[in-house]
Amino acid sequence: MSVQISSWRNLAVAASLAAALAAGTTFAQENTPDDPRLFTPGQLTIATSDPVFPPWMMDNDPSNGEGFESAFVYALAEKMGFAADDVVWVRETFDQAIAPGAKDYDFGIQQISVTEDRSQIATFSDVYYQPQKAVVAMPGSAVEQATSFADLREVRWGVMIGTTDLDYVEQIIGVTEPAVYNDQVGLFQALQGNQIDAVATELPTALYLTAVQVPDATIAAILPPDENDYGHGLIFEQGNDLVEWVNEAIAELKSEGVIDALVAEYLIADPELAVITE
Repeated sequence: MSVQISSWRNLAVAASLAAALAAGTTFAQENTPDDPRLFTPGQLTIATSDPVFPPWMMDNDPSNGEGFESAFVYALAEKMGFAADDVVWVRETFDQAIAPGAKDYDFGIQQISVTEDRSQIATFSDVYYQPQKAVVAMPGSAVEQATSFADLREVRWGVMIGTTDLDYVEQIIGVTEPAVYNDQVGLFQALQGNQIDAVATELPTALYLTAVQVPDATIAAILPPDENDYGHGLIFEQGNDLVEWVNEAIAELKSEGVIDALVAEYLIADPELAVITE
């Protein structure tokens, strides 16, 4: 009987030792490309939209490292110890990105603004970019004469569903019934077709819109920031503690001037643009 008890004790000690060794190994691997908390250890799995648009990403290819967000991701991945070939992209809609629930990737990026409401159902990284809002209109639009929010409330607005642009037009400008579109293509077509007078969008998107997608359109004005929109953050499944590791890398990129350099390369606007305040 004593031999059997001794064997049980030995097995228990061995199991405890194995568990301790495993825990130590796991801890040692954290914040490395082999981190077991990654969706797929050995790679950084990132979600973005389909399609993607300049100046955020170029040629509808997030993997080419061109455009502000693509270049930012690869700089971030390198800072975290990943080779470029270890970055894996998946696609999802904006609505899927901001929906609660499990995510089949490590984090998402597609100009997602950090807000209090979204932070209740997802975990966000520190803000990596704070964009301004812009008013885009076709030549001759009534919005070109606007000098106040009261003037802006008199024109026909178009915005994309589920975005902080919609919140801004309704809650900050005070427009009661803006036209809402499911995607950017429909929004821009409505602008060209004179179905709406103005579009509110982030300034970098407005720059590309007026340069390439709707070259006849112009940026009529810059709008003051929304205090409820903290800027763009990477979005994680609620409670994902990879965010601490990612935030450390973001902080290093900021301190080294990498993010400022990418902003200067891809997102700078004309400093002479008019600003409309309330």
